[in-house]
Amino acid sequence: MNDTAKNFIDESREFLSGTYLPQIERCLEQLTDEDIWRRAGEESNSIGNLLLHLEGNVREWIVGGVGRLPFERVRQQEFDERRLISRAELIERLRKALKETDEVLANLDPALLNDRRQIKERDVSILRAIYHGVEHFSMHAGQIFMLTKMRTGKDLHLYY
Repeated sequence: MNDTAKNFIDESREFLSGTYLPQIERCLEQLTDEDIWRRAGEESNSIGNLLLHLEGNVREWIVGGVGRLPFERVRQQEFDERRLISRAELIERLRKALKETDEVLANLDPALLNDRRQIKERDVSILRAIYHGVEHFSMHAGQIFMLTKMRTGKDLHLYY
């Protein structure tokens, strides 16, 4: 079981930092700051909002939840943001959050995956918290890919 648990942690790290981050970076390279903050409508999120949300969510669930490290988050602000934060700043913030996430996962004892954590007033296993962090990141990364394709009209070559 320990090999399976270690593999789960390693694969989670690879998905977040080795797959999704480079794919998001590839998208952002093709967009202007204005493209990143464009919305289909007031009820829609921009790519910029999604990036802020990914940063906040991964910090809450993995850095703070699993790693029990301090973090600050006001979730609604991630969606309410309207300032034109530069692409460079957004990607640097996401890289930093994923570096912190990777450090937590790299130092996690696989034997602790069934231990419990209180995250967002929920009692969850560490395994579930990591699983949630990865699947949530994947879902919003997919939205970023779709919005980028819509804005550029290009094949993004995101295969892995």
